[in-house]
Amino acid sequence: MKGRSTKNILKESLRMAVEAIRQNKLRSILTLLGISIGVFSVIGVMTAIRTLESSVNSGLNIFGVNTFSIQKWPEIMVGHDWRKYRNRENIDYKQYEQFKNRAKLPSLISVIEGGSIRNVRYRDKTVKKSIDIFGADEGTIRTMNTFIGDGRNFNRDDVRFSRNVCILGMDVVDRLFPFEDPLGKKIQLKGLDYFVIGTAERKGEAFGRSQDNYLVVPISNYLERFSNHWTTLSINVEARSELEYSKTKDEAIGLMRAIRKVPPDKENDFEVVTNTEMIEQFSGFTSGVKLFALSISVIALLVAGIGIMNIMLVSVTERIKEIGIRKAIGATRQDILTQFLMEAVFLSEFGGIAGIILGVAGGNIVSFIFNIPAVIPIDWAFIGLFVCSIIGIGFGIYPAWRAANLDPIESLRFD
Repeated sequence: MKGRSTKNILKESLRMAVEAIRQNKLRSILTLLGISIGVFSVIGVMTAIRTLESSVNSGLNIFGVNTFSIQKWPEIMVGHDWRKYRNRENIDYKQYEQFKNRAKLPSLISVIEGGSIRNVRYRDKTVKKSIDIFGADEGTIRTMNTFIGDGRNFNRDDVRFSRNVCILGMDVVDRLFPFEDPLGKKIQLKGLDYFVIGTAERKGEAFGRSQDNYLVVPISNYLERFSNHWTTLSINVEARSELEYSKTKDEAIGLMRAIRKVPPDKENDFEVVTNTEMIEQFSGFTSGVKLFALSISVIALLVAGIGIMNIMLVSVTERIKEIGIRKAIGATRQDILTQFLMEAVFLSEFGGIAGIILGVAGGNIVSFIFNIPAVIPIDWAFIGLFVCSIIGIGFGIYPAWRAANLDPIESLRFD
């Protein structure tokens, strides 16, 4: 019996709470807006970050196993002052050869540099869209976590004699050779003929950008015909095993410092980039974004909570006579307290639900832009609803207590 009575009280309180909110639509909407903004800011950011994180592993795992890269610029420039790196000496081919000849621990050392090119031609077909062009040697394909699909890789003579040969990514194959085998065919780059000796396996997209829109020529050929004043090489180093990785990395750093004549008291004038470090940099960036979003959300939710308290206090004042009548016909203090708490929680939860829906929709714009699967952060949605309940109860308890403790006789006399 007692359980049924409590159920009826809650049901009646909810009905009256909804009716009270309907009668004060504008005021309720303004209060809901504050809650929605707070929840939206967190859910939107968390959804966007989750969608990006789902693509990070494929997008940032650009090196092979036990491989790192030595380069002038950081792989991810967010949070870095580009002017610091601009003034560094470029890594040139002479430095690469010195490093390759003197390093003892690596199992493989390769080089890569890239730019872009337009108007790649094959007979009557022309790719006018920009294509990434890389200069590489015989070891680059392996250290860059890529594999030859058909044909062959570069050999030492291709690099030594700067031959006009190339390896194509599958996007270029699809555009120039939709119905024929590209191997052995000639394409034109800057008016010069290049023989297709191989095609790379398809890698798909990462961060909304194709990883197959490229072609590769021997590094010596690239430096002769496609380089400029800003060209700087990246040296890829593969350790013999995971156990040898740290030693190999330490040797590489010491050797590059010696080759580039870095004084003992100065920091490295080059970057050592690994898959793990790139993912950690990305995680550091997203952590900062999460903290900022949480800060905005806390402020917005506190303001919204104060708004809920104000609207409930005004509601109590406007409904003093109603409260007196309810008490006169048998409503208890608990009934009144429950009704006004239900109003506060209902306002807060409704705003939270709206914020979650808008946040998930807004955050998944990232998945649409980058063409990656959409994400719904269920855990953060439940956290949002829980926080909204706490806000509704926390900021609604005082107005509800005031309403419950009004004297019924004084309330009936109120005009």
